Amino acid sequence: MNSFHFLPFFFLSFIQLFLHAAMAEEVVDPPTLGFVSLPFNRSYYHIQKPYDVPEDQRYSFVDGVHKCWVYSTDKPHSVTSKTKPRTEIAVQGYEYSSGIWQFEGYGYVPNGTSGVCIMQVFGASPPRATTLMLRVYNGSLTYYKTPILVQNIYDKWFKLNVVHDVDAAKVWVYIDGNLKYEANGRGGTSHAFKCGVYAQNDDSYEMESHWKDIKISKKI
Repeated sequence: MNSFHFLPFFFLSFIQLFLHAAMAEEVVDPPTLGFVSLPFNRSYYHIQKPYDVPEDQRYSFVDGVHKCWVYSTDKPHSVTSKTKPRTEIAVQGYEYSSGIWQFEGYGYVPNGTSGVCIMQVFGASPPRATTLMLRVYNGSLTYYKTPILVQNIYDKWFKLNVVHDVDAAKVWVYIDGNLKYEANGRGGTSHAFKCGVYAQNDDSYEMESHWKDIKISKKI
């Protein structure tokens, strides 16, 4: 058989391989394209933790890893709050009301932690308080209570990117570079990012999450 007969096949295979690589690159790259990373250190966050215990009994920062933990029997973060217990890294100095903003970080949730919000976009139109909550229920990462975004999240590091376009009223959630969910905004005049552990319904007695390489960025 004439070898030239094989050329269309090889050419088609090459094109398919090229398109596959391009598509894979598109999945991984978009979360950070066009964004400018902003300074992030202890000046740009504070710890919200049960008001009656010292910070070092619910939060630590060792070798670049933030560890947040809380118990279902703990007090809220302030004497006047009616919310459930939390230990959260609350971003400050980067509150925003317009534009496109992004949270990036690597998260880790130990086995047994359940019924808890591990990341949120705070701020929404009343009676809602948040534009986004990412929760963990029995090892699954969820958007609020449903749908499930990723199963078997326990005991492994995962990369999280959350992009919030205030003006377009859209939020996108990427896990390990893959777009997992697109949600509508929920209004509100001021927003901020938080991560850690914030007890929700059916919470486990102990709740814990770890975070590293946290970045806040804005699209220019």
